[in-house]
Amino acid sequence: MSRISQRFYELNQTGRKALIPYVTAGDPDPTLTVPLLHALVAAGADIVEIGVPFSDPMAEGPVIQRAMERALAKHVTLTQVLGMVRTFRQQDATTPVVLMGYLNPIEVMGYPQFASAASQAGVDGVLIVDMPPEEAEALLTQTHKTKLDVIFLISPTTTDARIQRIAGVSGGFVYYVSLKGITGAAHLDAGVVQQRVRHIKSMVSLPVGVGFGIADAPSAQAVSQVADAVVVGSALVKQIEANQHDATAMTQAVTRLIQGMRAAMDAPTAASRVAGV
Repeated sequence: MSRISQRFYELNQTGRKALIPYVTAGDPDPTLTVPLLHALVAAGADIVEIGVPFSDPMAEGPVIQRAMERALAKHVTLTQVLGMVRTFRQQDATTPVVLMGYLNPIEVMGYPQFASAASQAGVDGVLIVDMPPEEAEALLTQTHKTKLDVIFLISPTTTDARIQRIAGVSGGFVYYVSLKGITGAAHLDAGVVQQRVRHIKSMVSLPVGVGFGIADAPSAQAVSQVADAVVVGSALVKQIEANQHDATAMTQAVTRLIQGMRAAMDAPTAASRVAGV
């Protein structure tokens, strides 16, 4: 069982949902990424998602675009990101790590080399925004050898047939993009998201994570009522950006945000209180 599957199993045993914060590796400085990851885990993160800096992040809104620009200004590469994961693993051998990024840096490294290096560094899963399942066979061949989970995206407009195809090749969990558009683009309609996630779960046996538009404790709590995982990205990166020149204030800000979401997600709902759960 992979670290990701093990974590979801453990959470399911206690009736809890996964909280997955996203940070861009190297933002605002490469020396701060690993300490931030440890702070997020201490604040209640169950899985950490690390963005690999890329010059053309097509799915990202202005907040994460600027984070990637700051990281690229520090010359952060995929190889350095793997080194950060390796350093993180020196103190944390259990928290699953997912890399999120774009295909070009992986193609430059080479699929066999990437799969091997990522696994050896301690990466558990990879989500490549611009790689659809129809084009993933060559990469999947390599990741299967190194037991890396490849996570694919499902959007609000994904057809049932395509959801089933994605479910057939995904590992770890599937990622539902709750909004049409880029990260941080719009207000989340929790009711619509809940309805859509229920439909996806009727066809997918893997856990379903939800990202895009989750900005605060109430939205995290609402989504966690139906999803298996809540992914927070832009809201967290905003705190990093606002405190980029003060590492202590930055750590405190991201800790408060994640602690608030964790508490809201773990709080009993009105329905469960009525039922006596």
